[in-house]
Amino acid sequence: MKRVLYFFIALCSLSICGQNELSFSEKDSTATWDLLKYDTKNIVQGVGHAFTRPVYWDKKDFKNLTTIAVGVFALSLADEEVNRYAAKQVEGFPQIGRDIGFWFGKPQAFFVINTGLYGYGLFTKNEAVRKTSVLIVSSAITSGIIQSISKTAIGRSRPTVNEGSNEFHPFSSESFHHSFPSGHTVLSVTMAHAIAKQFDNIWLKIGTYTLGSITPVTRVLEGAHWLTDVAVGTVISIVVVDSIDKFLSNQEGYAYKRNKQINWNFAVSGNQIGFIGTF
Repeated sequence: MKRVLYFFIALCSLSICGQNELSFSEKDSTATWDLLKYDTKNIVQGVGHAFTRPVYWDKKDFKNLTTIAVGVFALSLADEEVNRYAAKQVEGFPQIGRDIGFWFGKPQAFFVINTGLYGYGLFTKNEAVRKTSVLIVSSAITSGIIQSISKTAIGRSRPTVNEGSNEFHPFSSESFHHSFPSGHTVLSVTMAHAIAKQFDNIWLKIGTYTLGSITPVTRVLEGAHWLTDVAVGTVISIVVVDSIDKFLSNQEGYAYKRNKQINWNFAVSGNQIGFIGTF
């Protein structure tokens, strides 16, 4: 448990040390309470924006949705084979990595990390850190609601149940029938993607994404989820974070600017499935 706490401290340090990669405005003289109210308003508006965006989708958006659906179906054909392979590898995976993967996707850890991050931004009146935390919270609320409703409504059995990847128990109250999508993945990828978007340095981006990927990988290794569970959780997180980040930027509620970003798109072509990052 101590090793996991050290990891959380290191992650927060990474977020704060990465300040040199951001362009900050001068400290705001606005009262702390007013800043808190302002950030809370942006969180609510960000969540509202994300849930209402489908109303404004055009042909390109529906094409992307179709591409994702086809990709997930194709990926599902490998679910059981990947699960069998993962079961053979889990014992050789470092225990600290398995601990980090489990705890980093827990709501308690998410709360502790983001409370520390936002608290630092609020009391130092650091606009870039505040905005990053607002992005994380609004994205986590949105994607969390989506995955919670989906996993209950779909009722997919976890690999540990040994019923196969195509066994579903819709609206089951049992947690072992709440496999799709992965909630741990949603929280870890949301956190990692929102933080990585703040960096210009490609190595900081890679490091942050690497930390965020530990949870999805270990959830498959531990047999807690199928490959498509973590894949869909990842897609949900990236789409939601990008949507809310664009909304907050368009609102111009936070003055600091970022020069370089990576926009991720899900792609299916030939015998390849994955994400393409555009700089």
